[in-house]
Amino acid sequence: MNKANPNDTSGNSNAGGTTAQAGARVTALPAQGTTGGPSGGVIDRRRLQELVKEVDPLEQMDDDVEETLLTIADNFIESVVSSACMMAKHRKSNTLEVKDVQLCLERNYNMWVPGFGSEELRPYKKATVTEAHRQRLALIRKTLKKS
Repeated sequence: MNKANPNDTSGNSNAGGTTAQAGARVTALPAQGTTGGPSGGVIDRRRLQELVKEVDPLEQMDDDVEETLLTIADNFIESVVSSACMMAKHRKSNTLEVKDVQLCLERNYNMWVPGFGSEELRPYKKATVTEAHRQRLALIRKTLKKS
């Protein structure tokens, strides 16, 4: 994936050969190996600490835990944007759209973010059938055949 220019504040970013357009705002991703510092990262240490305080005001994190969470967040977002760009490219589009990100999140991470894109209801996944249920169905079918 091509990295965006961190000095570009135009709101347009070229990631994986795909250009964000149509009012979409794309933030520059950090160079690999940077996390949460003043110059890089999707989320910085201060914001991470604020999020933790929202969950539990008394919680304290070790520096190693902060660093790990910041790295995970950066890697996750880089992965999603990269996959979404590939989907846009597959559609033969130069525009990264919400549906590309949604599809990537749903297919790769089984995540759905409500409120973005189409308002149509998502179909529910078919429940997995247990072995005990299959045996009961087979017994019912066998009983019905005899009658």
